[in-house]
Amino acid sequence: MNPGFQISLNLQGRLGVVIGGEDEAAHKTALLLDVGAKVVVVNPTLNAPLRKLTAAGKVLHRGRRFRATDTQGAFLIINTLAQDADLARSLRDASEAEGFLVWSIDQPELSNFMMPAVVQRGALRMAISTGGASPTLARTLRQNCEEIFDDEFENFLEWLGTLRENVQADEPDMVKRRERLNAAVEGFHLKGTLEYPQAWTAHKEDSAS
Repeated sequence: MNPGFQISLNLQGRLGVVIGGEDEAAHKTALLLDVGAKVVVVNPTLNAPLRKLTAAGKVLHRGRRFRATDTQGAFLIINTLAQDADLARSLRDASEAEGFLVWSIDQPELSNFMMPAVVQRGALRMAISTGGASPTLARTLRQNCEEIFDDEFENFLEWLGTLRENVQADEPDMVKRRERLNAAVEGFHLKGTLEYPQAWTAHKEDSAS
């Protein structure tokens, strides 16, 4: 297990290639579009959401199997074809030679970046990774967090963004700007408890006996 080095990529205007045409490909395509990437989807067929995006001109569809030339100009490639190990291996080799990023689903050893579970609420993006130990737990944590960060939090975050713009425009003193912005979030706390599954409790009991 490798926890990785968490970063946030600026994909505005950059080319992302998605290989596949089903639900996983549609989900990853939506994530790329959400951050302003240009998206090309390569697959003989597309599911309904991807067909709609293609019809609306939001993505370019290459209706065939992936070719080596599809990597040209790509900043990153997302491969959602889990059963094609040969493709994943060729993508990894090409990424090292050509300098793009590649992620192949369920094949971390053939990828050079990870796709964490991402909590989204307004402008908030919170990435959750278990370093490959348990994608299921990462997904569960994301779902739990999305319940915690509600509509009021989204409104609060939007207010903070507007406040920051106004303070930067109206307050020339840097120290006072920082004080006002710090005061706006003073008192905010995230509180919670952890409830562990029965399988873990049973494991601890067996280990202790």
